[in-house]
Amino acid sequence: MRTAVLSLDPATYTSHAVHGEDRSWTESNCYVDLWVETVHGMGLDPVAAMAFTLALDFEGDQWTFFKFPLEDLYRLYGFEVKEMNVWRPLAGHIDEQLRMGRLMVVEVDSYFLPDTAGVSYQLEHTKTSIAIQAIDLVARRMGYFHGRGYYVVEGDDFDGLLRVGQPAVWPAALPPYVEMVRLDVHPPLTEPALTAEVLQLTRFHVSRRPADNPVERFRVRFLADIEWLRSQDLQVFHGYAFGTLRQLGSCSEMSATFLRWLADRGQPGLAAAIAGAETISRTAKVMQFKMARAVNGKKPVDFAPMLDEISAAWLTVSSALQYQFGS
Repeated sequence: MRTAVLSLDPATYTSHAVHGEDRSWTESNCYVDLWVETVHGMGLDPVAAMAFTLALDFEGDQWTFFKFPLEDLYRLYGFEVKEMNVWRPLAGHIDEQLRMGRLMVVEVDSYFLPDTAGVSYQLEHTKTSIAIQAIDLVARRMGYFHGRGYYVVEGDDFDGLLRVGQPAVWPAALPPYVEMVRLDVHPPLTEPALTAEVLQLTRFHVSRRPADNPVERFRVRFLADIEWLRSQDLQVFHGYAFGTLRQLGSCSEMSATFLRWLADRGQPGLAAAIAGAETISRTAKVMQFKMARAVNGKKPVDFAPMLDEISAAWLTVSSALQYQFGS
């Protein structure tokens, strides 16, 4: 690559452990997954910044689309994320910012992302975000973090992602949402300052947890939606599953990973919270499989025992977190 922030090769890159095959949820959502791999690719530990997963809530028709708070990334790693004004061809913006040692997070069409083969690549137009760290305008190649790893795109797909050949101001479509990531604001925290700052963030995010048990709100909506889902197509089902059980399950699994990170650094009293978060994650995964069976009309499914288990586990987690980190 003519311009690169990091020296990375997709052939030798090793994804972070939270994207390992041994996990219940190998992916969560595009923004969280790309930041996990971006922080990991910088040689830092993304788990340290996962306190925000403890504030998950049910938002009425979906669980929180959880994301790394930009302020947390700033405090722990010195990453300053700012929105970019796209006023000229996007490839030029990316090349210039990367030459200044900055990353670019760009909203793109996964139709042109080869790493989504079998899901959306050359199949459907869906938006997702990638973190670009290398580009070669002459060779039409680009290195980026997305999903569970680090990849390179080139040729016609490069042109499609960056809208090469289209006007700087797109008359028929809005310009993409683009963020620039400065990496030099302050050095990443190291121990013992890192753990001390993480504990402060943990107290803050625990204070943001819902006052009631959101699983009970989810129960009412979920049971009412099952019959409706029977009349919908497969795309609606996948969207519903992504916004509900996948966000609940994957966020809970990351919560367990984060709490284990704290326990490994001497924070006491977290065993029950870790076990509870893992229970929520595993049960949500089972529910997703059984939901597919239920909406396909193959066999009735009694979801009450699984919802009871998730609800009880949520109370266990909340009680332990409140005791350790509440005011």
